[in-house]
Amino acid sequence: MSAFSIGALLQPFSHLGVFSKYAMLLAMIMLAFALAFSVWRLIIGPSIEDRILALDTIYINAIAIIILLGIAFATSVFVEVAVVMALLGFVGTVVLAKFITRGDIAK
Repeated sequence: MSAFSIGALLQPFSHLGVFSKYAMLLAMIMLAFALAFSVWRLIIGPSIEDRILALDTIYINAIAIIILLGIAFATSVFVEVAVVMALLGFVGTVVLAKFITRGDIAK
């Protein structure tokens, strides 16, 4: 069993420069914390509006993580996934807001 090392975490970033490797790792860690705090707000939010904003923040953070993974693995497939996810997240937010204000989606 090998010991844990930062070098093992930075392996997918081999095409990046030294500073970029650590910047990507730091950005992913910060986005993971932001995602965790958003999930916490989603669970304990005192109002439905807080929960909807937390859900928006969750999918925005997930999009950012997907984009960073696309940069890390040097592929554009992740960008396409992020665009589709952004479109679905926006539509979901609009539908949720309409449901809360009117009580029905189809009116």
